[in-house]
Amino acid sequence: MSEPRPSDRHDASESDDTFAEIVDEATQRDPDLAVIEAGSRTLRTQSGPPVSDAPPATPEDPETAEALRAVEQELAGRWGETKLEPSVTRIAALMDVLGEPQRAYPSIHITGTNGKTSTARMIEALLNAFDLRTGRYTSPHVQSITERISLDGSPIAPERFVETYEDIKPYVEMVDAQQPYRLSFFEVLTGMAYAAFADAPVDVAVIEVGMGGTWDATNVIDANVAVVTPISLDHTDRLGNTPAEIAGEKSGIIKQGATVVLAQQPVDAAQVMLKKAVEADATVAREGMEFGVVSREIAVGGQLLTLRGLGGPASEYTDVFLPLYGAHQAHNAAVALAAVEAFFGIGGEQTRSLDIDAIRTAFASVRSPGRLEVVRSSPTVVLDAAHNPAGARATAEGLSEAFGFSRLIGVVGASDDKDVRGLLEAFEPIFAEVVVTQNSSARAMDADALAAVAVEVFGDERVQVEPRLDDALEAAITLAEEEDEYAGAGVLVTGSVITVGEARLLLGRG
Repeated sequence: MSEPRPSDRHDASESDDTFAEIVDEATQRDPDLAVIEAGSRTLRTQSGPPVSDAPPATPEDPETAEALRAVEQELAGRWGETKLEPSVTRIAALMDVLGEPQRAYPSIHITGTNGKTSTARMIEALLNAFDLRTGRYTSPHVQSITERISLDGSPIAPERFVETYEDIKPYVEMVDAQQPYRLSFFEVLTGMAYAAFADAPVDVAVIEVGMGGTWDATNVIDANVAVVTPISLDHTDRLGNTPAEIAGEKSGIIKQGATVVLAQQPVDAAQVMLKKAVEADATVAREGMEFGVVSREIAVGGQLLTLRGLGGPASEYTDVFLPLYGAHQAHNAAVALAAVEAFFGIGGEQTRSLDIDAIRTAFASVRSPGRLEVVRSSPTVVLDAAHNPAGARATAEGLSEAFGFSRLIGVVGASDDKDVRGLLEAFEPIFAEVVVTQNSSARAMDADALAAVAVEVFGDERVQVEPRLDDALEAAITLAEEEDEYAGAGVLVTGSVITVGEARLLLGRG
């Protein structure tokens, strides 16, 4: 296995200089926008540490497995996640008949283009470290649909998933009968998540949007903290063709008087977000201004960070180990920390910091399956769910930084509604060869069609076509094994969350 490369440590003065440079590069903020107290907290109602967040396996009990399959089939009969009628009318009607379960707990709402799920997992881990009971709703799933709804860091039990569906099913059917369109797959799952969190009950919910923000089904909550991860071009047919247009849709999660935690953004996207914050009388904490990554260095199994929080220069968190690779994950960590600080009311006049030991423990526990995840050695096989050009560039940079591969083989299976050319162009500099394939989803791009684009990007000699994913994995591993045993060749499987999830199962990590 090719091990992550070490780097020299930065001393404190270098860290201060680095952070100062970040601040200097940022646009001067409106002096009236200061971080205010936000959110509330209660004590965990159940004792014990959270369980590791790993994709769940198929239920061992045959009856439970069959019941879960039946629920999935019923959900699959509804509009899929890519077919939308952009409004919150149906989900609002469902919340109404369910008794507004989403208002039973405070929430942290997350939008953006890339990094949402990893950031959500980090926020969840931090809240758990401070004895708060959490619910987390993310999408899509890597292997099991139950991953989308988590309690205290673990996917909801299959039995509870089925029970939750059966509990709300009569109300779903009631709303279906009253609306021009039935509730969609994603809307029903959102209703299930909000009901499950109220039933638990949770102290705080961490909610990731499905798409956009304004009309996303999750946007029936009034979150005290709105988080915006980096915005780039994706879902352009629904959200817009520029970062500014996409930001306009995503800014819809910013509610009156909330705190907005803003990752580094394209200038036009940041301008839209700031305008929306002013209109909503919300306050803004911006990466590179109120908080940020002071320093980072590669470590075995991840990276070691110094993060600056919302409490001013005194709130610096040193020696924070994050077991994830890539600069983008360090920035996700800074955003997650700022979101939790804002939830606890830190910022502005509140210049205190959170307990450093709890912060270190929380970040050290973070796992993000399918995000630069090593699943095999000899040769090393890495999985990453990058599915748009910006995500692919971050993955390529993180992989090049953390691993010393002498030769890297790519396995790419993408969805047909994505910018596959931009995705492939981002990976072209680091792939010696690419094996194009397709996953089992109806949305999967045909392998031959993907190969035609790949040949234009890589040239005919560097492209191999294997329509079956298992054959593609075998072909890539064989190509990597052509190198000497100690040469350090590797394989990256990427292009889609579904491709990565199926590869994970095939490689025995399910």
